[in-house]
Amino acid sequence: MSDPRAEDGGAPPQRPVGALPQRPDTPCVAVCSTTFDEICRGCGRSVAEVAHWVSMSAEEKERVWVRILAQGYPRRNT
Repeated sequence: MSDPRAEDGGAPPQRPVGALPQRPDTPCVAVCSTTFDEICRGCGRSVAEVAHWVSMSAEEKERVWVRILAQGYPRRNT
């Protein structure tokens, strides 16, 4: 079987239209703190998003991922 990347100069295969990007199972970086507000200082999710993460659909999780990445999360303490 041939490598699909070899035919187009080594570019990675394209994601099917409408497919969600590959992401880690959770944005958690084990820097959990909601001391000052309802947003975790490590991952950027709200308390409700953290609590309901396991029951959220892939599309709901993707919306959260897009928002937190745009806001500069997840963050690790440095």
